[in-house]
Amino acid sequence: MATVEVAHHEGVATLWLGRPERRNALSPDLIEALHDALSAVDADPGVRCVVLAGRGGTFCAGGDLGGGMLPEGGMVEAERARGRYGALLLAIRRLSVPVIAAVEGAAMGGGLGLVAAADLAVAASGAKLGTPELKVGLFPYVISAVLRRDVPRKALMGLIYDAAPVTAEEASRLGLVNRVVADGEAVEAAQRWAASIAGHSRAALALGKRSLGETEDLALDAALAHLNGRLTLGLLTEDAAEGVGAFFGKRPAVWTHR
Repeated sequence: MATVEVAHHEGVATLWLGRPERRNALSPDLIEALHDALSAVDADPGVRCVVLAGRGGTFCAGGDLGGGMLPEGGMVEAERARGRYGALLLAIRRLSVPVIAAVEGAAMGGGLGLVAAADLAVAASGAKLGTPELKVGLFPYVISAVLRRDVPRKALMGLIYDAAPVTAEEASRLGLVNRVVADGEAVEAAQRWAASIAGHSRAALALGKRSLGETEDLALDAALAHLNGRLTLGLLTEDAAEGVGAFFGKRPAVWTHR
């Protein structure tokens, strides 16, 4: 049974994909475990940043072709079950707080989708990231929705059509990865970054992340009008009042996360 272990430390929740014997391949039960873990941390007011990592030295090898990703129990049921992965990408994007993917080893196919859905990504220098679906006669259909929001079109087409993994440095140049660190240090680096983010107001993080998502596909005039309304909401929060007061008082802010 695949599990997701959640470890909490000073506002940071680290979600560990716990299927190392299958390189954390995304079986239906692992996808459901991730849904449950994300729901739990989203409802926890003490969590202000999330790190997503994989046990066993691999982030995620992708969809488990032998563990429920192919049709079983009829096409309608199989499509419904596979749709839970797309819902997982959306849940990561809509989580109230930032998510940092910490990539050691491989992030392939559906695993790369998790990286693209995350707000930030740290990768070990020896990590490999890619979309190998064409090698098995498929196409990275679902993950292309999040990949196209991170990677320019020509670069994305090259990644998909080559069906070959790229290095962490190449992934950084493509816009899939923010920071590249030494092998074995991705999780700790992500946790340090998350701890820094967790020092901010949860109210500001949540409203800001939601606002970015809401305006991602809007025309410029509509986006500016919407964000002006969100700024008005932000100014009404307790933490905005505290932050401004702390600025003028030349003292550290004490957040209530409201």
